[in-house]
Amino acid sequence: MLKGKRGLVVGIANANSIAYGCAVKLRAFGADLAVTYLNDKAEKHVRPLAEALGASIVAPLDAQEPGQLEALFAHIADRWGRLDFVIHSIAFAPRADLHGRVIDCSAEGFAQAMHVSCWSFLRMAKLAEPLMTDGGALVTMSYYGADKVVGNYNMMGPVKAALEASVRYAANELGDKGIRVYAVSPGPLKTRAASGIAQFDELIEMALERAPAHRLVDIAEVGRVVSFLVGGAASGMTGDTIYVDAGLHNVA
Repeated sequence: MLKGKRGLVVGIANANSIAYGCAVKLRAFGADLAVTYLNDKAEKHVRPLAEALGASIVAPLDAQEPGQLEALFAHIADRWGRLDFVIHSIAFAPRADLHGRVIDCSAEGFAQAMHVSCWSFLRMAKLAEPLMTDGGALVTMSYYGADKVVGNYNMMGPVKAALEASVRYAANELGDKGIRVYAVSPGPLKTRAASGIAQFDELIEMALERAPAHRLVDIAEVGRVVSFLVGGAASGMTGDTIYVDAGLHNVA
């Protein structure tokens, strides 16, 4: 389905990462991948996974470091000359701000969370645009807390709401170039990033109780949906938030 497609996957931390689940499925469907790691400490965990995937490009990316995004896309341009899709699966909020009330969050913490979790996606869209000469797809990861108040999700709720709005606006601005844009909203998953949310175990229990099938989704299910979105079968869709949460968002 994706043979001949080339794409960037950002956000793999370990084998439990949503980004890794996406990368595995994208590769299984035939895509060639570029994979990033956050820093030297993360590289020892990510590089073996990237090599197992047969990734053509493995490169560092800290979205907070000036110039690193530009350097990454320049490397992709030099190596491939084009790009078919980007999977953006990074987010961050300072722990003190994340664990406090939204109205108590610091200006610095809010700006940092917006920079990593939202602005970096817009910047990737800008840098990917000239490489998507035959159209393409941009996908980012959101959560139900962007639309409804979820206990302990706190500051990330407004940040992810901004991300979902950014998806809609980017879809409108890039549509005439054949570039489609999506947010994928998985249910709660036991990833390293999610472990920073206060009382995360309670969020898991709530999902198990309320979801119609009384189960969690897994990263492979998210990866299959992402593969569908970046493939030609989703050509009539753009600007949407796609829920992959076993129906949890439909239950009041």
